[in-house]
Amino acid sequence: MNTNHTLKIFVVDDDEFFGTIVKSTLEREENIEVVLFTNANSFKQSLYLNPDLVIIDYDLPDTNGIEILKSVREFNPDLVSIILSGQKDLKVVVEAYKTGADRYIIKDENALVELIWNINTFRKNICLKLDYLALQNSVIENNKYQNIIGESPAMHRMFQLMSKVENVNIPVLINGENGTGKELVANALHYNSNRKRESFVAINVAAIPEDLIESELFGSEKGAFTGASRRPGKFEEAHKGTLFLDEIGDMPLPLQAKLLRVLQESKVTRLGGSKEIHLDLRVISATNKNLWEEVQAGRFREDLYFRLQGFIIQIPSLRDRENDILLIAKSIADSFSKRQNSENRLFSPEAIKSLMEYSWPGNVRELKSMIERAVLISDGTYITDNDLVFLERKAS
Repeated sequence: MNTNHTLKIFVVDDDEFFGTIVKSTLEREENIEVVLFTNANSFKQSLYLNPDLVIIDYDLPDTNGIEILKSVREFNPDLVSIILSGQKDLKVVVEAYKTGADRYIIKDENALVELIWNINTFRKNICLKLDYLALQNSVIENNKYQNIIGESPAMHRMFQLMSKVENVNIPVLINGENGTGKELVANALHYNSNRKRESFVAINVAAIPEDLIESELFGSEKGAFTGASRRPGKFEEAHKGTLFLDEIGDMPLPLQAKLLRVLQESKVTRLGGSKEIHLDLRVISATNKNLWEEVQAGRFREDLYFRLQGFIIQIPSLRDRENDILLIAKSIADSFSKRQNSENRLFSPEAIKSLMEYSWPGNVRELKSMIERAVLISDGTYITDNDLVFLERKAS
């Protein structure tokens, strides 16, 4: 927990003498910084400085604490707010809590003690929230475009397409061979969108048994089937965020009709239930198949196909990405060497030639597996051609 964070507190009180006492008392506590305001206007104009906690007097000459609290809630609903007032009217106290006050403290001989106790209690929650935001920001940063390695023209075209659709709320279909990084692209779309602080929920349609996939997607009510419990599905988990349906081309035909209905109506009904649950989410799907050929073969619904392909992003295969092969190989080798606490490896000219000439049927996934193995078995500074095991070469 980030206990070293300096707590920034705004106090608004027209009684400058009392406000100064509050300020000096709080600043005796460790890592607390207090800014005192004597009128509501200057307080509200300074909210952009993002205090961690505000202390509001109720009786002010130009307004009252409830009105200030409304402004605070409009600026940031999560900002911790304490009303510190001589007003003891129960109706005022109830109204303050209804408006969003976290605490209402009466100005009496115990006010400062109670204030410090509450602030130290809230400090723990504030620090936990800061830790959570730091972790969230780290996740966001680790999933942005710059973490998809590629400088080839094919990748630049893909990045341009991604940037056009990142904040457009239409379905996206990602198409690419196995191992090209379809989930990585889906992650980047989510974490560069205005939904980036909400859930990214991924499900591999091909990896779930056919008799379980409906409850996994849509949820279930207790008794819906043998052993069923009441639980939300992936659609509900992704509410406000993004749902990633990987290998959508392998979805059973009977389930495709139900998926289409959910996408059209933006609501879902749990298996065995009757209540409709409204959804606000973005759907990104991915496949290594040619879905139009699947439609013509009768294995995929045409109406669902057109619903999913609101915007298509084609991921180029590794063999079509020119010098990206070497960029990715070096990045994998450096990262894996660091994790293994070993020295960085370079590539011999023969190894580079082999990497560039290989057809890469397994794409980036195959390259990653190969380079990590090569780092482990190589002797010295260089990865040689003998350290590389190519599937096609081995088979031949």
